[in-house]
Amino acid sequence: MIKVYGSVKCPYCMVLKENLDRNQVGYEFIEILESLGKLGAFLAIRDREPVFDHLKEVNDIGVPALVDESGKVWTDWEAWLTENNYEIFVPEASLHSSCSIDRKGC
Repeated sequence: MIKVYGSVKCPYCMVLKENLDRNQVGYEFIEILESLGKLGAFLAIRDREPVFDHLKEVNDIGVPALVDESGKVWTDWEAWLTENNYEIFVPEASLHSSCSIDRKGC
């Protein structure tokens, strides 16, 4: 089962959840704002995985982040869905928001 690190306050996280549900993918959603422990677990991954380097440079939080069964971390959820032969559904309303450290669009 994959793990998804994100927040219900992040529009992209909600679109990813909808895509996983529509594709009947089993996952554990880890709400990083629920507790300091969950936020710390996410930050530990974010601090050590190179996939987050560019995102940190542009002040992006890096959620949603998927961790697959092998431990590989994905920040491009559409690529993960495509690589695993799932259909992508992106509601048009979700394309007009962002979720970054400066909170624009969140």
